[in-house]
Amino acid sequence: MKNQWISILIIGLTFGTAWAIRGQFGHEQGAAWAGGIGALVLVLVSQRRDWYSKVLLIALSSAIGWGAGGMISYGKVVGYGRSIDFPNAAYGLLMLFVIGTLFGLIGGGFTGLTLASSNDKRVNWGCLLAEMAAGGLIAYSFLINQLEILMTPPRSEAWAVCLGAGMAMVWHMVRNNFYSPLRVAFFSALGAGFGFAFGNFLQIIGNLLEINFNMWNVMEYSIGFFGGASMAYGVFTTDWPKESLVPERWENKTAVLLLFVFIPLIVFVNSRFYDVLTGNTDDIKNLNEVTHAAGILSAIIIILMAAAGWVKTVISGNSFGRKDVMFLFLLYFTVYIFISYGVTGAFSGLFHLNHHLYVVNLIVVVVLLGMKYPAFFHEPGLDIKGYRWVLYLVSILLIILILTVILINTHGELNGANSRFPNL
Repeated sequence: MKNQWISILIIGLTFGTAWAIRGQFGHEQGAAWAGGIGALVLVLVSQRRDWYSKVLLIALSSAIGWGAGGMISYGKVVGYGRSIDFPNAAYGLLMLFVIGTLFGLIGGGFTGLTLASSNDKRVNWGCLLAEMAAGGLIAYSFLINQLEILMTPPRSEAWAVCLGAGMAMVWHMVRNNFYSPLRVAFFSALGAGFGFAFGNFLQIIGNLLEINFNMWNVMEYSIGFFGGASMAYGVFTTDWPKESLVPERWENKTAVLLLFVFIPLIVFVNSRFYDVLTGNTDDIKNLNEVTHAAGILSAIIIILMAAAGWVKTVISGNSFGRKDVMFLFLLYFTVYIFISYGVTGAFSGLFHLNHHLYVVNLIVVVVLLGMKYPAFFHEPGLDIKGYRWVLYLVSILLIILILTVILINTHGELNGANSRFPNL
């Protein structure tokens, strides 16, 4: 039993690190890259040969699922948690729980659906995506346009789109008896939700203690660690088909293009590298941190990564083995770390402690992966009784409220604090 928890720890460390790096880039594309990394290590830890064959599809679905939540704005919500009164501070932490839950629900759900897809029972992705798109539009129109239930005014209220899409996904799973992915979606939702709220708590405490560290990065690491670990727990305590659906070669090639070309390209174009190389530097703060050399080298590294991923996919065909998956994982992860170093000024001589910790986390993960700990629990099942989920949810909400009480009694007025209820 202890060894299985080490396997879950490996995924938590990886996902936490990738999500912390995502903080340098933000938005959907940064979350998508992190989601892909998390899925790659999940497949490695599972040691299931049939999952190796469709590792690219699993990574792509995880990237899309976790990336979808990147449309949600949460900057002002973080500020609510810094308030000195209970209603505003509780609102901040609870809304971060909601946002993290939406990240995990869709991310874990998409990952689980790809794991569950088999020759006997395939996922109708076209139908699912259409239902989710409709659900997102309906929820946004009803909650935002009609009822005007605003979480982050005056910023984007895209959380309602994710809520509607997530509810549609859950309903699709229930109708089609995809209970294994549903269980994974619920666990990852609760884990990511708690991780985001707890991360805000850690961020504020770290600032109060004047810890010389990027505490925003700690908050990002927290949602990744708890979200990834809980998703892994859901996967490894659940029954799955004995044999998975083997993807067509065109599916693997499409997946590698999206993972290793499209997502990194969007990350690069939306980074400071692209602005420097194109001369659009008016809005860049600390311009001296980013050099032309860093931008050019990063572009070359991304191109080489894409080429290496493509060649590995073409050579492997549909016969991916553990070494192939390890190669893709290390390639995808190390380039993400490298780009993070470059965009924060490493080529100008600026190094940050949190970036060095990314490397330490990677080394620890690689060492633990080499030991091949068992992942699946001895008696996995499909117990998703409603009262247990209610108990889990209530317990997490009580913990968040206790954290709120602790916060408001540890500080006075803080910079960056927002007030959602100014008259209270």
